[in-house]
Amino acid sequence: MKLTSKGRYAVTAMLDLALHSDGSPVTLAGISRRQGISLSYLEQLFTRLRRRGLVTSTRGPGGGYSLGRTADLIDIAEVITAVDEHVDATRCGGEGNCHDGQRCLTHELWSELSEQIHSFLTSITLEQLMEQGRARQADKEERADDARLVAEPVARAINPA
Repeated sequence: MKLTSKGRYAVTAMLDLALHSDGSPVTLAGISRRQGISLSYLEQLFTRLRRRGLVTSTRGPGGGYSLGRTADLIDIAEVITAVDEHVDATRCGGEGNCHDGQRCLTHELWSELSEQIHSFLTSITLEQLMEQGRARQADKEERADDARLVAEPVARAINPA
């Protein structure tokens, strides 16, 4: 099983789009700059995402891309499959011909694992990823505030003015 860079980049780009859309389209150049993904690669991915209705495009000045639906209605599995990625743990692509044209002894195990992965990715939306990111950022800021509360009295004790 291998989730290639195509699927990873598609999810990353869609999450960036969701995070940076404030009612106006987001440029691929902006996503490229923030995420370190080549612009030409993003163009290929977004062509596929647009065909699936996950994004819409706006041409002209101020143009770019917007989510095709709200972030809570776009699951991660959709994004991955939109760019022709399939998370499959079997060696045979689910065909059951992995061992000299027959099912291998562990075919069902890997097939069930593939189903579990797909189910997991279907259960997560872009909105949930955005919320997780916000929660991590809030936690990080809270820890920074706590560190300042501890550091300031120590600094005053060391350097009384």
